[in-house]
Amino acid sequence: MSYFPAFLKLDNKKILIVGGGHIAYEKLEHLLDFTSDISIIALDFSQDMKRVIEENNLNFEKRGYQKGDIKDFTIVIIAVDDIPLQAEIFAESKQYNCLCNSVDSVEYCDFIFPSYIKKDDLTIAISTSGASPAMAKHLKIYLQNLIPSSISGFLQEMKELRKTLPKGKERMKMLDKKAQDYIRSWSK
Repeated sequence: MSYFPAFLKLDNKKILIVGGGHIAYEKLEHLLDFTSDISIIALDFSQDMKRVIEENNLNFEKRGYQKGDIKDFTIVIIAVDDIPLQAEIFAESKQYNCLCNSVDSVEYCDFIFPSYIKKDDLTIAISTSGASPAMAKHLKIYLQNLIPSSISGFLQEMKELRKTLPKGKERMKMLDKKAQDYIRSWSK
């Protein structure tokens, strides 16, 4: 079964990361592109993790996971090698209706982290549904090289036009043509 692509609004959504190593650090870095309402529980923290926690003034506790730790969170990321603990937290997440991601254990995941490109308002997610993370990574690099640095300015202009022009078919046609012309200009 494949994953449904969706973009989640993380406003007022608390996230818990269980783990403090390299993989937990990578997940934290990705999440910080979208929110800072993140807490971390781990027995130990890598130097990178400590630095990012301090730079972003994040909540953290240096201890092991305890049953009930996830009850106030919307999303939990389990980045530990302890498979029985992953299974336990995943089962518990159903009790609290929070979304769960267990790194490298798709059987304990409600969602996966796609490879993505983020340039201000533009976010492009890339997934192979776990078939080939390497392919997703290289496709991301390929697409990044196609997108011009002017994309942010163009999207800001489009946002302003959407705010100021009256809704209707004429606005839709004009904005569609403007987007089409902008993308066509990339190959010139």
